Amino acid sequence: MNIKALSAYAPPASRWEKLKAEIKEAAPQLGIDDIGFTTAEPFLYLKDILQDHRDKGYESGFEEQDLEKRTVPALKNGEPMSIIAIAVAYPSKMENPPKSEPGERRGILARASWGRDYHLVLREALAKLEGFIRERVPDAVLESMVDTGVLVDRAVAERAGIGFSGKNCAVISPDWGSWIYLGEMITNIPFPPDTPVEDGCGDCTKCIDACPTGALVGPGQLNAQACISFLTQTKGFLSEEYMTKIGNRLYGCDTCQIVCPKNRGKNWNHRPELQPDPDIVKPLLLPILDLSNREFKEKFGMSSAAWRGKKPIQRNAVIALGNFKEAAAVPKLTEIVLRETRPEMRGTAAWALGKIGGREALAAVEQALQREENITVREMLDRAHGRLLEQLQ
Repeated sequence: MNIKALSAYAPPASRWEKLKAEIKEAAPQLGIDDIGFTTAEPFLYLKDILQDHRDKGYESGFEEQDLEKRTVPALKNGEPMSIIAIAVAYPSKMENPPKSEPGERRGILARASWGRDYHLVLREALAKLEGFIRERVPDAVLESMVDTGVLVDRAVAERAGIGFSGKNCAVISPDWGSWIYLGEMITNIPFPPDTPVEDGCGDCTKCIDACPTGALVGPGQLNAQACISFLTQTKGFLSEEYMTKIGNRLYGCDTCQIVCPKNRGKNWNHRPELQPDPDIVKPLLLPILDLSNREFKEKFGMSSAAWRGKKPIQRNAVIALGNFKEAAAVPKLTEIVLRETRPEMRGTAAWALGKIGGREALAAVEQALQREENITVREMLDRAHGRLLEQLQ
C-alpha cells in the first residue's frame, strides 16, 4: 500500500492539535521565542524536593509558601487541562561597555535585568497569546503567570519541552541556552502535550565549580541564602565573606550561566526593548549613593532590578567601592558612616573604608566610633579600625 493510501487511515488532527500548531506558528509575532505545551497534571515529584529544600533552609523567602499550590496547577473558574510554557530570549553581551577606571568605578547589573522589565515583556506576550486563543475559543478559561505565580516556572518549562533543567538550576534550551525568561498559562483546553528535552549537562560541573559562594550545593540544588543573586536583593547587613564575594555586582549574578558550555556563542539582540543601556546596566558607583527615590526610579525604574527599591543597590554600591579599594570614594563613605540614618549603610561604609585604607579612612572610622550606638555597626567599625591600624603600621 502506498503512502497516500496509508494516510487515508490516519485519524484527522483534532481541533486542539490544529490550534496548537497555529499557536506555535504565530508565537514569534506574539513576542514569544519558544513555546511548549504540557498537561496540567500535578508535579508530584516536586513536592518532596521543595519540602527538603525548605527543611535545609535553602529557600529565599520570596517563594509561595503553600507547597500544594506550587505543585498542583489550578484554575479559579474551570478545570485545568493544559499548561502553555513560553520563553523569551534576552542578550548576554553588551556593545561598547564603558570602562571601570580609578576615580570612575562602575557596578554591573545581571543580564536578566537589562533592558525593559521582563515581567512587563512576558505579560504583554502572554496577553497577546490569550487574545489569539480567545479569537478562536471565546469561552476558553486562561490564567497567566510570570515569576510571581504559584507554579515553579522551571518545572513547567522542562515538562513542556522548552529545555532541560541544568545543574545551575536554570532551564537550558537547546536553541536559546539559558538566557531566557519563562512564563506560563494554565487553561481548560486539552492541548496535546509536547515531549520533554532529553539533553543534559552530562559530567560537566563548571557552574558548581565556579559559583562564588558555593551556593550550588549539588547538581540542581541551590541554597538561595548563599546565592549572590539573592544576597544582592536583600536589605540589611551582609557578612564580610559575602561582601567580598559580591565584587561589583549591584543586582544579580550571572557566573553560573557565563561558564555554562551550553551558552557558548549565544547572544540574542532581536528584541530592541531588551537591549542594555550601558550607563544603566554598568553604572558609575558614586552617583548612585546620592540618588533620591525619584531619581532612582527615573534611572532604573524600567529595569527589573528596581523591584526592591534603591536601598539594596546603594548598599551594594558601597560594597563595590570597598572591593575596588577606591580612594576617591573615601569622602563620600565618610559622610555615610557619620551621617547616614540606615545602620546597614553605616556598617557597610565602615567595612569599605577598612578595605580602602589610609589615614583619611582611619580618621573617619575613629570619629564614627565616638558617636555610633548601634551594636552591629560598632562591631563593623571596630574591625575596620583594627584593619586600618594594621595597614598603616
